[in-house]
Amino acid sequence: MEPEKIGWTERIGYAVGDLGFCLYWNTFSVFLLIFYTDTFGISAAAAGTMLLVTRTWDNFVDPIMGMAADRTRSRFGRFRPWLLWMCLPFAISGVLTFTAPNLSAGGKLIYAYVTVTLLMLFYTMLNVPYAALLGVITRHGEERTRLSSYRFVGAFTGNLVVQGTFLYLVKTLGGGNDRQGYPLTLVVYGTAAICLFLFTFASTKERLQPVRKSSVKEDLWDLTRNKPWMVLAVVNIMFQIWVGIRLAAQVYYFKYVVGDAGPIATWSWLPASLLKPLSTWNGMVASWMLAGTALSLLGALSAPKMMKLLGGKRSAYITLSLINAVCCAALFFAGRRDFVLIFVSQIVGSFAGGPLSPLVWAMFADTADYGEWKFGRRSTGLVFSAGSFAQKMGAVLGSAVAGWLLFFYGYQPNVLQSANTIFGIRMMVGLLPAAASVLTAVVALFYILDAKMERKIGDELKERRALAGEE
Repeated sequence: MEPEKIGWTERIGYAVGDLGFCLYWNTFSVFLLIFYTDTFGISAAAAGTMLLVTRTWDNFVDPIMGMAADRTRSRFGRFRPWLLWMCLPFAISGVLTFTAPNLSAGGKLIYAYVTVTLLMLFYTMLNVPYAALLGVITRHGEERTRLSSYRFVGAFTGNLVVQGTFLYLVKTLGGGNDRQGYPLTLVVYGTAAICLFLFTFASTKERLQPVRKSSVKEDLWDLTRNKPWMVLAVVNIMFQIWVGIRLAAQVYYFKYVVGDAGPIATWSWLPASLLKPLSTWNGMVASWMLAGTALSLLGALSAPKMMKLLGGKRSAYITLSLINAVCCAALFFAGRRDFVLIFVSQIVGSFAGGPLSPLVWAMFADTADYGEWKFGRRSTGLVFSAGSFAQKMGAVLGSAVAGWLLFFYGYQPNVLQSANTIFGIRMMVGLLPAAASVLTAVVALFYILDAKMERKIGDELKERRALAGEE
């Protein structure tokens, strides 16, 4: 099966779309909880519950959005036009979410419920069609993995931008007032995201079309019988849970466990220009996140090679998940001044974890092919929207669990934490993510689409399309 010719403009165009999403998604994942607890004045338990309720409701919009995208008819295609239509509402909702008006305790909570609900609704209306594009740009498995790899290079680049600039922008634009700094920073990110979405819209092409029309009932019935998709859905939920817990906890870890002073005494051989940002907890967490994201980016680039080296997407996912679990567990056992272990575990674990998301989303594209091969109908939007549902459900649970765990371990904002709270924060960045990563590897054992079966499905689908006059 020969791959379609996908040029570099289209590859870059698809990749920068996720850069735009991650300017927002990484901001929400890392900083939204601490914005609510330390700036807006919402308790950790209330914030965790709010995130669970609002984002769980939003998850059920994903399949609806997927089916709507599958049935969209426009001169721009099925999926691309949504990038054009929804980029501005999405950007505005992000600014409103990080705005902290002076309200009563109940008013703050209501405001948070409304803004997060709108934010996630617009995110869904953008992200589901964007993800589904991967399934219709090309049918070739290796090219899909390459495109997915580039996509997550864009995503990790977005993470790098957020982790390297967010706290600085909040401080600089707000003039020391976080209530002003947060929304102004989101204005900057939102403007950049709009430009990136428009470039993705203009530079990509939809090549594959549905084999024949199907009803909503038929699409949903096919999805429930798509066993490889069911396995990936569970894998994605569990993956996002541990990622969500760790992302939310890492700022608390450096602020309250590691603290200020940094590794200056033990790393005095480094140039002063490098030591200065490590002297404060926020400089440490920014450096730690940047190091991790840079290695995640390199890992994402290596996804196609990892797939070949480790014998296919499934075996690569399992092996890399286990390596990542070891690195997460190491952070739990690191002392607050074990800076070498703290950074090495982050670097190795991030490189091993970098290919995981590209592999999963390339595998989702393969499950769309499987559904067409097995049932004679193709519902790319639904398959990816349901994958997005699983991703966001895991992220929702991760954020909510992080808030609940902070409450359970007695967290109080902006004070010296108890030994019990310190233990809980270390659990959240170490052992809990490690355990969840191992479980994802176990579940992935049940994914049946190996490289041989992918080739068989691809060749048979190409023959069917040729006979139908669609090639």
